[in-house]
Amino acid sequence: MTTTTIDHAVRRVPAAGGFNRRVLRIELLRMLRNRRTVVFTMVFPAGLYFAITGSDTTWDAPVGSGNEAAYILISMALYGAALIAAACGAMVATERALGWSRQLRLTPLNPVAYVTMKALVALVMGALAIAVVNACGVLQGRADMPGSVWIEAAGVTLCCTLTFAALGVFIGYIVPGENAMQLLGPGLALLSFLGGVFWPLTEGSGLWHVAVLTPMYGVAEVARSPLTHELPWYALVNAAGWLAVFVAGAAWRMSIDTARV
Repeated sequence: MTTTTIDHAVRRVPAAGGFNRRVLRIELLRMLRNRRTVVFTMVFPAGLYFAITGSDTTWDAPVGSGNEAAYILISMALYGAALIAAACGAMVATERALGWSRQLRLTPLNPVAYVTMKALVALVMGALAIAVVNACGVLQGRADMPGSVWIEAAGVTLCCTLTFAALGVFIGYIVPGENAMQLLGPGLALLSFLGGVFWPLTEGSGLWHVAVLTPMYGVAEVARSPLTHELPWYALVNAAGWLAVFVAGAAWRMSIDTARV
């Protein structure tokens, strides 16, 4: 019997901590094969946009450099992107249940590279969700805003999805298996309702005082700022604060999970 001795002094470690396009491609394909989640997160926000703006003609009132239909369009794009980004992050729950995350930790794959790939997958899927809602807005023709605002709002909305990718990872390390998305789906819908994503809130109202404390309020204000040209300081604090909370929570739970190996 032949035995092989590994010289650890000359063993090569993969560049960039193991980050590579092939693994990223596999992650993307794995997410796209989850048809139920993808269809729901792509179709549901677009359907909500049509249901809200197609009900009457009151959505033509001016808002910033556009109209109310454009305001709702950006909000629904954010909602769809948040759903799919959270679903991407929550995939870690399934990976843990199947033992895949344990297998990955036996490889030279760096945790930072692993999280970076998760974030990139969330951004790509979020971009698809934003594109679908915006395409529906163009086809319907009711949303009115300059082309530069369309592009800027889509870009800012995409950046905001990282908050919910971190939330998905955080929940994925707490809730077992597929239960993670069963919690995140209704949870994000409730947070969107409380955070003023589905319709404008009256500043100073009882619901507004609740909204400014929720994770959806800050990112919604940031996403709509290219249209409204308004971004209160407390909305920025809200968005940055919740991003920090979710990233810290995900890192904490990931460190605990890693320590079990």
